[in-house]
Amino acid sequence: MTDAATLTGPAPQTGFSVRLAETRADIEAAQRLRYAVFVEELGGDGPLVDHAARLERDRFDPFFDHLILTLADAPGQVVGVYRLLRDEAAARAGQFYSEDEYDLAPLKRSGRRLLELGRSCLHPDHRGGAALYALWQGLADYVFDHRIEILFGVASFHGTDPQRLAAPLSLLHHRHLAPEPLRVRARQCQPMDLLPEATLDRRAAMLQVPALIKSYLRMGGFVGEGAFVDDAFNTTDVCLVMDTTRLDRAASARYTRGRV
Repeated sequence: MTDAATLTGPAPQTGFSVRLAETRADIEAAQRLRYAVFVEELGGDGPLVDHAARLERDRFDPFFDHLILTLADAPGQVVGVYRLLRDEAAARAGQFYSEDEYDLAPLKRSGRRLLELGRSCLHPDHRGGAALYALWQGLADYVFDHRIEILFGVASFHGTDPQRLAAPLSLLHHRHLAPEPLRVRARQCQPMDLLPEATLDRRAAMLQVPALIKSYLRMGGFVGEGAFVDDAFNTTDVCLVMDTTRLDRAASARYTRGRV
């Protein structure tokens, strides 16, 4: 785990603080927020979810670093979360979390430093730009501290009916598919090219894309080939990949302060 002091402190002009979880109480606060979002709000479940204690957790939690966002004047109140898994921690876990859904061979054989992102969520009261901005600044510091070269992870559409998501999935496939050297592929592949590009209303399709995915795309991120339908979490997942050498500098500078 990185030195928590590197990431501790108020995010400039946001009213939030961001740091790595250091205690069991910190991690349980993160898991409680995850439960509220992924289980209560989105209808997800899993074998290690603790409904009695209202904690969303899984076997990978001990291996991840947990980046938590709190209110600057209420440091115990977690309002945002990111799970972060580096190569060496994935080796201890036996795999990356998303390897159950995607073949990550193109990334793993690249020889570059990898970071898997997951379980990103914000409290409903703080889903504006300021909270995400603060959380991403903390993520940018972590990426810089660990000299990360490629970031990746699954991001989700709500629901498990690909036909209802045909327009946004097709848009991602036609306009944002990762280059071949970085193109991970879904193991149980739900094709995303459900509609011809010429028939798409691109503006309407992009309006259906979740805000987090749009943020990755604006920074220069790509999607892997195929979606994965996750019935347990009631989501349709895509794998996002970001190469730090290909990031849109103008879009990323507000988070990275020019360091990444």
